[in-house]
Amino acid sequence: MTYAEKPKNFKKTFFRLVAYLKPRKFQLLVVLIMSVLSTTFIIVAPKIMGLATTSLFDTLVERNQGNADATIDFPYIYRILLTLGGLYIFSFIFGYAKQYVMASVAQKTVYQMRKEVKNKLSKLPLSFFDSKSHGEILSRVTNDVDTISQTLQQSLTQLITATVTLIGILVMMIIISPIMTLVCLFILPASFFVTKGITTRSRKYFAGQQKNLGDLNGHVEEMLTGHKIVKAFSREKEAIDEFEKVNNKLYSSAWKAQFMSGLIMPLMTFINNIGYVMICVAGGVFVTRGMLPIGDIQALIQYSKQFTQPITQTASIANILQSTIAAAERVFEVLDEEEETPDDLQEEQQIKSPQGTVSFQQVKFGYTKNDILFNNLSMDVKQGETIAIVGPTGAGKTTLVNLLMRFYDIDDGKITIDNQDINKLRRGKLRQIFGMVLQDTWLFNGTIEDNIAYGRLEATNEEIIQAAKAAHADHFIRTLPDGYKTILNEEASNISQGQKQLITIARAILANPSILILDEATSSVDTRTEAIIQKAMSKLMEGRTSFVIAHRLSTIQSADKILVMDKGKIIEHGDHQQLMGKEGFYADLYNSQFDKRTMNDQAG
Repeated sequence: MTYAEKPKNFKKTFFRLVAYLKPRKFQLLVVLIMSVLSTTFIIVAPKIMGLATTSLFDTLVERNQGNADATIDFPYIYRILLTLGGLYIFSFIFGYAKQYVMASVAQKTVYQMRKEVKNKLSKLPLSFFDSKSHGEILSRVTNDVDTISQTLQQSLTQLITATVTLIGILVMMIIISPIMTLVCLFILPASFFVTKGITTRSRKYFAGQQKNLGDLNGHVEEMLTGHKIVKAFSREKEAIDEFEKVNNKLYSSAWKAQFMSGLIMPLMTFINNIGYVMICVAGGVFVTRGMLPIGDIQALIQYSKQFTQPITQTASIANILQSTIAAAERVFEVLDEEEETPDDLQEEQQIKSPQGTVSFQQVKFGYTKNDILFNNLSMDVKQGETIAIVGPTGAGKTTLVNLLMRFYDIDDGKITIDNQDINKLRRGKLRQIFGMVLQDTWLFNGTIEDNIAYGRLEATNEEIIQAAKAAHADHFIRTLPDGYKTILNEEASNISQGQKQLITIARAILANPSILILDEATSSVDTRTEAIIQKAMSKLMEGRTSFVIAHRLSTIQSADKILVMDKGKIIEHGDHQQLMGKEGFYADLYNSQFDKRTMNDQAG
């Protein structure tokens, strides 16, 4: 018994999940028929086995009554044994086939669901990923879909089998003796009340166990990832005390949950044994009075021991089904998310040879309707110009380039590239014009060669090497054991941060974009590596329109134009000398950085 998370709308989600099974209704019908046949053969077996017991018992009674000629009818016993063997073999064959077909149904259904989720994620706007953690999205795509898969493959067939078994046993017991069936059913209310009482009390403990387990995992992960900081500030004792506190809470709730859960089996066994005794006593009376053959009593005893099993199994599956519907609900929430506004194909335009002129014309944008960031923002950028964007956190620097690449759509106004409205371009075609180098480098698990070629998949080895040389990355790549064939791990932790950045710059050079976006590309590296990266970026920016977002103002002094932003507005613009001459916001920002650097040098 486990704690089952409750879905918000069980009925709606259940029928939506069932809809995924409709294309495979014929296969499900086959599973149902095979489940019925497999279970029926098992259910009939105790009744047939009872015939052998009755035959042996009758022979023994005749001998005790003085009939010396009474002998065991071995041919009859053999036929019964052969029949039983055949029933068990056929039950196995149909059970095997049932699982085989159901595995196919489950995997095809989940395959379709995963495919829909993957296609949906590629159509969702950037705002969706900004509002959800990566862990949460991955959990829905993997864990929740796997939960659905396991339920379809295992629990669904178990539910069918349990239902058929319960009905079949009840029918066989009624056929043998309706009165004895009532005696057996006498234990059901007791089983129900015991199970319900324990489940009701244990649910809150299981909920507490889940919560405390999450708190403990979070604390352990936090302490492990920040292990150096904990050591540096000598906070080991506080960390251990907090762990003990959370661990004790988990122990308390887990002990109570497992204890309450563990009570079910002994109590159910006790109740079943009472029923077993009642059937034995009543059956003995029926046999002595000649009302039932002893073989039927044996069959009833077997049925009574099997009778509560499908009931318990069904209750367990109902719990699992509830968790599955909750998981399906989370998956459907992703599928129901509002997609990115589709491209208007009727007014599609193309830029065959991008030059790189950019214009913002009275642009209005806000992440929400009540929180407008840009209002009537306008600016013009000529071909080949380097535009530096500076300003405090939250000024709108990154938002500006996000709008340029249509990661977000503007609320009003117009953005043009080479006098073409970007809303009339396909997003895919638009983004091919740009190359991006970000502060957070993204490299995937693969060779360095593959990571550079990600900028242009059809590039030759010579072009990849030329791009690496232009990015000043060729030298360090060749010093690695496998050179360009060196495999980067999932987090690319087997190379330094600066080396990662050089590879991303090589990727951008290989893509040969018309417009370049550099977002804090050197903020997380040392001064020497920054100088190397600056050389690589200078090579990359030659002849291209470039937007450079930077906090280190010393890196953008040579920019053709510097835009100073604050609260979504361009409050100053000009080159470095002009802005310093104005002695305004930019000059204060630049001097504050220079003063800090001087103070640090003197302290050093």
